[in-house]
Amino acid sequence: MQANDLFRNLRIPELGDFRQYVRTLPTNTLMGFGAFAALTTYWYATRPKALKPPCDLAMQSVEVQGGEGARRSALLDTDEVLTYYYDDVRTIYDIFQRGARVSNNGPCLGHRKPNQPYEWISYQEVLDRGEYVGSALLHRGFKPSSEQLIGIFAQNRPEWTIVELGCYTYSMVAVPLYDTLGAEAITYIINKGEISLVFCDTPEKAKVLLSNVEKGDTPVLKTIVLMEPFDSDLVERGQKCGVEVISLKDIENEGKANRVAPKPPQPEDLAVICFTSGTTGNPKGAMITHKNIVSNSASFMKVTESLLTLNTSDIHISYLPLAHMFERLVQCVVICHGARIGYFQGDIRLLMDDLKALQPTIFPVVPRLLNRMFDKIFGQANTPMKRWMLEFASKRKEAELRSGVIRNNSFWDKLIFHKVQASLGGKVRLMVTGAAPVSPTVLTFLRAALGCQFYEGYGQTECTAGCSLTIPGDWTAGHVGAPMPCNHLKLVDVAEMNYFAAKGEGEVCIKGSNVFQGYLKDDEKTAEALDEHGWLHTGDIGKWLPNGTLKIIDRKKHIFKLAQGEYIAPEKIENVYVRSEAVAQVFVHGESLQAFLVGIVVPDPENVMNWAKKRRFEGSYEDLCKNKDFKNAVLEDFLKLGKESGLKSFEQVKDIVLYPEMFSVENGLLTPTLKAKRPELRKYFKTQIEELYANNKV
Repeated sequence: MQANDLFRNLRIPELGDFRQYVRTLPTNTLMGFGAFAALTTYWYATRPKALKPPCDLAMQSVEVQGGEGARRSALLDTDEVLTYYYDDVRTIYDIFQRGARVSNNGPCLGHRKPNQPYEWISYQEVLDRGEYVGSALLHRGFKPSSEQLIGIFAQNRPEWTIVELGCYTYSMVAVPLYDTLGAEAITYIINKGEISLVFCDTPEKAKVLLSNVEKGDTPVLKTIVLMEPFDSDLVERGQKCGVEVISLKDIENEGKANRVAPKPPQPEDLAVICFTSGTTGNPKGAMITHKNIVSNSASFMKVTESLLTLNTSDIHISYLPLAHMFERLVQCVVICHGARIGYFQGDIRLLMDDLKALQPTIFPVVPRLLNRMFDKIFGQANTPMKRWMLEFASKRKEAELRSGVIRNNSFWDKLIFHKVQASLGGKVRLMVTGAAPVSPTVLTFLRAALGCQFYEGYGQTECTAGCSLTIPGDWTAGHVGAPMPCNHLKLVDVAEMNYFAAKGEGEVCIKGSNVFQGYLKDDEKTAEALDEHGWLHTGDIGKWLPNGTLKIIDRKKHIFKLAQGEYIAPEKIENVYVRSEAVAQVFVHGESLQAFLVGIVVPDPENVMNWAKKRRFEGSYEDLCKNKDFKNAVLEDFLKLGKESGLKSFEQVKDIVLYPEMFSVENGLLTPTLKAKRPELRKYFKTQIEELYANNKV
């Protein structure tokens, strides 16, 4: 039979036949079909949809033509870097103006008292009070110039932002001061910047500044403006050393009575001088312009625009220090869209309470906080069954992440993760982490558990805040994303460490509209950071991954960050500890995923026995190295030496191991010139280091 004949004789059932068949089916079967159809329809309507990435995730950066291997964001159409996002926003002053307009004068800055709801200040009130502060400064003889520096020594609070806006409204420059710099560094900054007026939040900080004046260390300081109430004793103390102590309220009233029309800055004008804590010597003042900040903010908006547009209903929780650029950048993005900023109460221990009261949608974080969240969640899974359920649920959510799905309404969210989400207020839709690397395990788990868009960035103060950022849709961990649209990135050879750009490895260098102008009155340090072609040399070693993202793999110098973002110079600390009579050699180790330092210590075979006897310890050299109480005595001596030498608390080791054999050229732990081979020491003592961190979890 021909194929045509076969098809000619084939009878296709008609609709009537189907109806007749359906009538013969039992009622239960029909109900089952109906339920299945309803469930299928519901699943199709509600099934999670993958977010579409803004570019090909297999090629997130492209090489710049003639750029020595430099790469740019694949989101750009040309090699030209991004400088602004909105036509009417070129300075931070413009950011506030736009925020007031798009919010229709909605709430701007919020604060709360203990056990009370947040109270809000409108955009117009913020603008007005900024003008009052700036007008008072002009009335007192300060110049509307980018050479006029104004100090701010306070925790995050609405007044911080109002004072900063007051500076920008009249083209002045804000210089943040912060406690962790130490009294000597604050003195240095005030003198370096010739800062005659500082805004303070508390009388305690005012007393720190006055004591420096009384000692003759800061003769340039003439006025302290206090945000909180103070008594007459403080005023009298200031008068005795030639410093006026006045309230912010009085300054605002003075400005209101002598109001001057705004004198806004230009994009190229200085906005902030952000002093970095540094590792040795005095802090360096990074000079950052309005253009630097606006371009960095614009780049974040550009990267996230396809999946995330902030609006007036968004709320940001401000608790990361405003003295650092990361928090300032987030605030600029928030204010530009007319959204709100709620400040924490000033006590990090009350942050969870603030989160519940504020219910933020925007929550920037640092790795140290993420590590605590991770440990707390797994700490509550205190039975094998709970642990298994938590891990199983996270794997299911991680599988969705890999397919591009982000949500917080899945079965696993309702069963397992809703409490975690509720602890942050229940409405978070954007998280950003920076300042230091975060563990891929921690980041992946929290991305799954929190069910919100969660970005990781990399950068430093000298490039305003960020130079690379993960791209929406790429929710993998272990890298810091692609170059931001405001800059190009390139890797340069570090031959002495066997890193070569031709192999896709080398020192990370940045060039773009977010790169700073140099260090205040320090040409030598500026020349070390910026080369003759305008490339900023970070000191970090990076590696290009096949998909065009950057991975940070090492540090050029023996300098690293702890998890909270503090820089550490281990040799400086070792030089202090080695002065202990009990020891011969010290190796101080830290990691960017850990919040504290640990040490490997070799006791001095010649001196340690006498040192031990004085403290009533007995036994052989080997016995002492195994004696826990003796180890604690050595550690106590270290902490005493460190305190006497001015080491900051985060520069002190938290725990040590006593090791009975000397580091030497023969065992590969010293160079021929008897310098420590740090990578080899890390590998050699890997087990001991891991035990120290495991036994001292924060």
